[in-house]
Amino acid sequence: MMTYDDTNIFAKILRGELPAHKVYEDEDTFAMMDIMPRGDGHCLVLPKKPSRNILDIEAESLAAVMRTTQKLARAVVKAFQADGVTIQQFNEPAGGQVVFHLHVHILPRFDGVPLKPHTGAMEKPDILAANAEKIRSALG
Repeated sequence: MMTYDDTNIFAKILRGELPAHKVYEDEDTFAMMDIMPRGDGHCLVLPKKPSRNILDIEAESLAAVMRTTQKLARAVVKAFQADGVTIQQFNEPAGGQVVFHLHVHILPRFDGVPLKPHTGAMEKPDILAANAEKIRSALG
């Protein structure tokens, strides 16, 4: 199994070395907007403890991630009046993982509307900020 690399982009965000559009934070987790969203409201939940992916995360940290994932899933459905939500989590290159700090994707979904392809194009910061505010408002 591969080891955790603390120079990954999410580790740098968690340390405050890089900016992020924060949506939610608690003692164990951090949630932010995905800068290359596949749809409006696409956000990510990360554990604060270092973990490469689901194969090495401590059970307590994974439980905290899932609690936050559920909280954010409910909030994005409310904030964007979505018909549903897709939750995705990838592990190791063969499983589609690109950033090697565990993270869960939360994507609001709408009947008949496909997800945008993952092109690598970054969303405008003002749109990310507005979407983050919508989700924070829905969290109450």
